[in-house]
Amino acid sequence: MAQPAKGPRLGGGAAHEKLILSNLATALFEHGSITTTEAKARRLRPVAERLITKARRGDLHNRRQVMRVIKDKSVAHTLLTEIGPRYVNRPGGYTRITKLGPRKGDNAPMALIELVEALTVAQKAVGEAEGATKRAVKEAAAKPAPAPVAEAAPAAAAPAETPPVEEPAAETEES
Repeated sequence: MAQPAKGPRLGGGAAHEKLILSNLATALFEHGSITTTEAKARRLRPVAERLITKARRGDLHNRRQVMRVIKDKSVAHTLLTEIGPRYVNRPGGYTRITKLGPRKGDNAPMALIELVEALTVAQKAVGEAEGATKRAVKEAAAKPAPAPVAEAAPAAAAPAETPPVEEPAAETEES
């Protein structure tokens, strides 16, 4: 069981804080982004991300857990049918907090918390390419001992092939 946060709570009591976070999460999923204080935004982020993760899974148990927090059935339906499936390929990080500056009146620091866009096909391809590059670098670093013995013979043939390749590259740099 999760241990409750120590120290001062939003709204005074634990029950009131739970209701505040529930209402903020409902508003976030209904509108896509909300403006609130930085403290509330920081407390809302893990709650909202857990709810989106549960919505991604979408089985009966997780649907019921979402409904315990999000009391509005239309917003819960939107979360389970549209928002959750949108982030199926994203490994967390569904929200973004942007600081806005102080609020007029009481000078409270304000922030905008919003749902980030789902990864596009191009972003997925870039992520996979970066992963493949990192794997190749790791594999090359893991095999340095046997490689010099095997590359000794082709290394003699390689210098004969490289000068023609370098000469056109030098000409393109000059022009």
